[in-house]
Amino acid sequence: MKSGSLLIKAENLSFSYNGKQSILHDVSLPVCDKDYLVIMGPNGGGKTTLLKCILGLLKPDSGKVRYYGVSSREFGYVPQFTTFDRQMPIRVYDFIETGMINRYHPLKNRIPDRTGRVDKQIERFSLDGIAFSAISEISGGQLQRALLARALIQDPRILFLDEPTTFIDSESRGNLSAILRELNQTIAIVMITHDTSAIDDHVKNIACVNRTLYYHGRDEHLEESLEKVYGCPIELIGHGLPHRVLKEHE
Repeated sequence: MKSGSLLIKAENLSFSYNGKQSILHDVSLPVCDKDYLVIMGPNGGGKTTLLKCILGLLKPDSGKVRYYGVSSREFGYVPQFTTFDRQMPIRVYDFIETGMINRYHPLKNRIPDRTGRVDKQIERFSLDGIAFSAISEISGGQLQRALLARALIQDPRILFLDEPTTFIDSESRGNLSAILRELNQTIAIVMITHDTSAIDDHVKNIACVNRTLYYHGRDEHLEESLEKVYGCPIELIGHGLPHRVLKEHE
């Protein structure tokens, strides 16, 4: 594991729905400053539940999440495409602006964006041409950039992404990879995915989760751990994204 100051630590988390269906069992996991952590595992393996526990959206049955000098106001979050309503009647510009929700007052009109944060994000993610298009009219790759722009508008210390490569093409995946690599120079990134092709060379740590934690790190044991988690042989190939995800073997 790459060294760095500790930001978040999940300690012995267990979670079940209605006290019956066990989703997580005794999972411990650290997130460090400028970490790039990918949490992998099959659909239904508890990855998103773990993320929601870390974000404070779910309360674990046992165990706890500790925060070290960081608060939820410093979290950026990109949700799964499948949980996002593409028919939302809102323009891209206004959608990105909703990322400043804590600058709004319920008894007043919205606070003017005097520092031009939205315009900066529009430029940063090359969304100029669609800034005033409806969310329902843009492509998957464009929506992904809009979601990132919204999540980053408050300059978070940690960016959380839930299945960000789903429903985008290989070119958009390449663009996303480059964006995340640049962002990781200054902030920590935690990505949830079931897709082994999402593991790029610049990923620093990988956690294999299927109800419990099978592995955490980045070394020659990764492939073996992934096969245990997925229950079948895993071939680590980037679909359209050439990269090496394991150390070369002698």
